[in-house]
Amino acid sequence: MISFDYLTLKAFYEENNDFFCGARLQKIQQPTRRDFVLTLRGNNETRKLYINIDPQVYHICFLSDKTSKRRNITIPKKPPMFCMLLRKHLEGYKITKVNVPPYERIFEIYFESYNELNEKINLCLAIELMGKYSNVILYNSSTNIIIGCAHNVGSEKSRDRELAGTLPYVYPPKQQKSDILHYLGTLNYDCLNDDFMGISLALEAMFKKHSVSLEQIKDYIELKKTLSPAYNEKEFSVYSELLNNPIKVSSVNEMIDEYYSNIQEQIIKRALRLKLKNIINPHYKKQKTSSEKLLQQLTKKNNASKYKKYADLIMSNLYNSNDYTKVLKLIDWESNEEVEIPLDETKTLKENSQKYYALYSKSKNAKEKLSELLNTSQEQQKYLEQLLYTIDNATTLTELYEILSECEDLGYISKPETNIKDKDINVDSTQINGFKIYIGKNNRQNDLIVSKLSSADDYWFHTQNCPGSHILLKISDNKQPDEATIYECCKLAKQYSAASKNTKAGVIYTKRKYLKKPPHANLGYVIYKNEKEIIVNEV
Repeated sequence: MISFDYLTLKAFYEENNDFFCGARLQKIQQPTRRDFVLTLRGNNETRKLYINIDPQVYHICFLSDKTSKRRNITIPKKPPMFCMLLRKHLEGYKITKVNVPPYERIFEIYFESYNELNEKINLCLAIELMGKYSNVILYNSSTNIIIGCAHNVGSEKSRDRELAGTLPYVYPPKQQKSDILHYLGTLNYDCLNDDFMGISLALEAMFKKHSVSLEQIKDYIELKKTLSPAYNEKEFSVYSELLNNPIKVSSVNEMIDEYYSNIQEQIIKRALRLKLKNIINPHYKKQKTSSEKLLQQLTKKNNASKYKKYADLIMSNLYNSNDYTKVLKLIDWESNEEVEIPLDETKTLKENSQKYYALYSKSKNAKEKLSELLNTSQEQQKYLEQLLYTIDNATTLTELYEILSECEDLGYISKPETNIKDKDINVDSTQINGFKIYIGKNNRQNDLIVSKLSSADDYWFHTQNCPGSHILLKISDNKQPDEATIYECCKLAKQYSAASKNTKAGVIYTKRKYLKKPPHANLGYVIYKNEKEIIVNEV
């Protein structure tokens, strides 16, 4: 990832200057303490200006509906204090001009506003895009007195420049660097960022890599060359020729919007994955520990058959032995070996046999109950393993929020954060040899495939004893799939499972009519019959 630099800001300013001038600020929203959405109306169109001052992804651009979803922008019911301040002074007023000071990453928006006495005042919203020092500052451009800041900066944070209401607004201290436009010497490509204003580390690397001459650099900085904005996974530039494998776009704004929305989506997904794992892992560990303890107890209860054997031997030899003894040695008629049976010497042989029958009955009942508890615990453990698998393999924010919704339904989250219904869920599909194939990426999608999207004669696929997606092959016009199509679906089931990297995996398949979801079962859980298994040997 590279930083938002002066050259990009300048190109954005020149591209959108005509829209800003004369536009009216209709609405101000602040989703979080570090980003803002300003709705502007100008030139007979409405745009949403997005301002982000997060130290990781600070930038400014106009939003599209697609990138707004990637950024997961949600507006709080109660706006922050600074948002209320901006609404009071700026909402409904017209922009008179915008400006970018030379070699500064500051975007200034000037407004013509009115105070409580209906007197005209000139205000400026300064958007400072400078890494960890990024800020949004509203000040009176006539008096240079600050009205408010997104983040106040006191003397303990900066000795050179304090920012707070009633203090004078001043630009950041000038850097001790030269203006490359006036430079006539030789270039040291390793020191361009240190020596000259307006050249970021990313630009320095690009200029060095392509051995760009001094005159060409000057043309780049002055934006004299034709702009060809582009980006790739790691970087962006307003000049596509400076990038490797560039994805060219139609405008500087689209370049900024696409690049940073992709990064923000990855950051949000990473944070949401971590949150979901922190929710589910304690429950998974609890179930795993419970299964282990139940298994240990069940092993101890395997003495049930021995107690019955002792009781039967005592009863069959009731009149051949003496009462009130400590030990009884008898021949086991099944193994023809001598068995030593410990007895309670205070009781008769008949009473000892009754004691062993009681122990047998108690152990047998306990074993049945423990087996039932163990099966329940192991099923829950498998379900949580499936959840953890879907978290790791979710590719979109929507899929992760569907998992979050599932955690809410399970009661793992006390306060609901989502409200996802079946109609909101989109299940991925593909085509194989003319058949439509559905792929469930999480338990909600798996459940929807089985309960809503499938018919009795459709084919269902899943990896054997392994977390993975439900794959559904839809049958239409009574057309039946051949062996090649079945095998391709099995490959798909392996691909979307925890066994995807294994050299070999078993995949079971059966018709939908042979699936059944038990009452009160977890999402995505089914039992099946009449299944067949195919071993997939491809990675």
